[in-house]
Amino acid sequence: MLTRTPTVPTEITVHLGPPDSAAKNITVSFPEYIKNVASNEIYPSWPIDAIKANILAQISYALNRVYNEWYPSQGYNFDITSSPAYDQTFKEDSQFFETISQIVDDIFNNYIVKGEQVQPLFAAYCDGVNTTCNGLSQWGSVNLAKQGLSPIEILKNYYGNDIEIIYNATVSPNIPSYPGFPFRLGSAGNYVRQLKIQLNRISNNYPAIPKIEEENIFFTADMEESIRKFQEIFDLPITGEVDKSTWYEVKYLYNAVKKVSDLAGEGISLEEVKFPYGDTLELGDSGPYIRILNYLLNFLSYFNTNIPKLNLAGEEFTENTKEMVMSFQTAYGKNATGIVDRKTWNDLITAYNQTKEEIPKEYLYYEDKIYPGIFLSKGMTGDDVENLQKFLYIICDKTHQIPGVRINGNFDDLTEESIKFIQRKYNLPENGVVGPATWDKIISWVENVE
Repeated sequence: MLTRTPTVPTEITVHLGPPDSAAKNITVSFPEYIKNVASNEIYPSWPIDAIKANILAQISYALNRVYNEWYPSQGYNFDITSSPAYDQTFKEDSQFFETISQIVDDIFNNYIVKGEQVQPLFAAYCDGVNTTCNGLSQWGSVNLAKQGLSPIEILKNYYGNDIEIIYNATVSPNIPSYPGFPFRLGSAGNYVRQLKIQLNRISNNYPAIPKIEEENIFFTADMEESIRKFQEIFDLPITGEVDKSTWYEVKYLYNAVKKVSDLAGEGISLEEVKFPYGDTLELGDSGPYIRILNYLLNFLSYFNTNIPKLNLAGEEFTENTKEMVMSFQTAYGKNATGIVDRKTWNDLITAYNQTKEEIPKEYLYYEDKIYPGIFLSKGMTGDDVENLQKFLYIICDKTHQIPGVRINGNFDDLTEESIKFIQRKYNLPENGVVGPATWDKIISWVENVE
């Protein structure tokens, strides 16, 4: 299971002024940003332990902004401002003190967390002379260092004994949390589960938003209902779909109710950032998502001669899988890495749906047997559900092995029971949701009994 803990961004985008000002943005490396802030806010003549404590606070403050997408969630196109009234002092083309630069190079990927919270601490601070605050006193930290306190002891003096330092965090590009495309009823992925968790937490403060029963990876009918109510309350177009504006409005409200930018805030727990699947699929991986990948690749290879038809089965990402992924990437003008990242996965889904829509006339007889391209689940209605139920009826009529089905276009309890039976029979995850792997087994069974 993937745990989406904070990473240190390779770069950070700074707005050179208050948030709503017309000032320009500049992007600098994260260490350069911290060197700039530290060189403008503290003095190299201070005791080393005081300098380290202050720099750790500055790192954590910035990472809190980045990790929680504080400004992007409000519609801004930057990570942090240069204004000390809002964030930390940053001056373009500023000179750095050598002592400070050396310390930053050593600790720029260390940060503070509090208790069981995951997000970097919103390590507020002030100079302690001209201004005071509920956080670290910069000049006070100097006095504590002179008394022999270590950086962590100085920080605990201001932020509490339940803080700790995360050392040597991973450094990686800052990838926006929005998956890059609108998603809707029938979609699936880690991003769906993430949004469910956030909506359910927001509903504690806004009870009119209905709770979502299961925080799984499937965009279900009750999630659509929750999205619609959220959009109604916060004056967004009521579509039931999640576009970029809805995604970041949810993110903003989630940040607000969790008080992620507050020293005494609720914060984000480890359980909230655990997701069933990794961000990439590659050689050696295994799991139910590989079954879905295999189905998509097999389908595309049937209609695209540039993708070889190799033996793909089960839940293992084999050399054959890698070869077909690379062929797909090449055929569709992508970088042939053989790794299925978020972009490649989206490309696969797009290519599948486009191919399905443009199926040659000679294959139209089999059109109903082609996976509809969305995950069907309880509460959904429409032609795709009715088509599924027709196949379940054939199985039920010919074998009498599944609980039963009503052909009404409504994915009801009886339909779900029959799906779960089929999933048990074929050793698939018993979730009652019809994805490519379950659909494939249903069609195979139908063809064997017809």
